[in-house]
Amino acid sequence: MTPPRTPDQLHRFGYLGPRGTFTQMALDAWDAAEGREHLPFGSVDAALSALRAGDIDAAMVPIENSVEGGVSATLDSLATGEPLVVIGEVLVPITFVLCARPGMPLADVRTVGTHSHAWAQVRGWMGRHLPDAAYVPTLSTAASAAALAQPGDVMFDAGVCAPVAARNEGLEVLAEDIGDNASAVTRFVLVARPGTLPEPTGADKTTVVLFQRDDHAGGLLELLEQFAVRGVNMTRLESRPTGAAMGSYCFSIDFEGHVLDARVGETLMGLRRVCAEVRFLGSYPRADGGRPDARPGTADEDFDRARAWLDDLRA
Repeated sequence: MTPPRTPDQLHRFGYLGPRGTFTQMALDAWDAAEGREHLPFGSVDAALSALRAGDIDAAMVPIENSVEGGVSATLDSLATGEPLVVIGEVLVPITFVLCARPGMPLADVRTVGTHSHAWAQVRGWMGRHLPDAAYVPTLSTAASAAALAQPGDVMFDAGVCAPVAARNEGLEVLAEDIGDNASAVTRFVLVARPGTLPEPTGADKTTVVLFQRDDHAGGLLELLEQFAVRGVNMTRLESRPTGAAMGSYCFSIDFEGHVLDARVGETLMGLRRVCAEVRFLGSYPRADGGRPDARPGTADEDFDRARAWLDDLRA
């Protein structure tokens, strides 16, 4: 199947389901056009596998939370396998409710099901209101609500999910706004197969995964210097195990700018010289519209003048 070349050619979207997840909210915010399919998948891996197989044109998946950090399933899947690229991002404020089947009193809740990232964001509330409740992991926040809505036995008494998931499943809300951090935000990325790059907007972000040639003193500093000397600001840096051996790590990095920016291009060339592999995961518009503050000597014009000067010398 030929991969879509531009965002306008995307018609079948996958997302981390089931219905009522924050991921669905992110996809609905990014794609409000009529006539397009939004298909839920049971896991991040399932959504990205369907994308690689050509069954869908793009997938919306969570990549980072302001409280809990990076989403390992997404980071690891993007770092391996057939290459994919990020073409957009969405920021979603996170609000949780505690829900249960109608008739379940809050005082009788002994087990709570939800996604691990959600549990990390409500631990304080649980400690104060349900200190003896045990945590039961689920594939997503909406999956806990969906399980409670099904007839028969379930492994937990209550679930933590988005308000929309509780409404969709006809559950009773036992408590609202139970998150420990009222300003919690999750970042979602829209991933597609490689095609035409989004045009630079001046408020862009680039994502890469870096693999070192070997583990040596100053190895990470060597990578970071490629950004620093060119005035490129990183917005996220995480290490992830490669699985090759104990102590073998790669680095997943977001930084300001677009691959067509001179300083970003020079940075990528520098990284390619010192890394065993640079996996380019796309340049795309920033959801917050933030524009980089180029230091003196790092604007495109500065690189152009320096290149012209060198060409002059060589001529």
